[in-house]
Amino acid sequence: MPIIKSAIKRVKQASRRRERNISIKKDIKSATKSFLAEPNSKNLSKAQSELDKAVKKNLLKKNTAARRKASLSRIAKQAGVKLESKKTVSAK
Repeated sequence: MPIIKSAIKRVKQASRRRERNISIKKDIKSATKSFLAEPNSKNLSKAQSELDKAVKKNLLKKNTAARRKASLSRIAKQAGVKLESKKTVSAK
């Protein structure tokens, strides 16, 4: 165990971050598994959303998430899933 006050704080921070990262990775895995079990547009968008959140929090690299999303989209296309179009927001 660290003795220096700042080192103690860093151990606590690392522990909190580790728990948060594990939670996010579990969410990605569960969303992906639910999509693979039942491919539909709702599960696809959920899985892609979880991957995007992981990239935003620097948990996954951008290309890794893009590769996984492309793989999911390929599976969706083979399963004949209709992709929901994104809502467009008009410029003001």
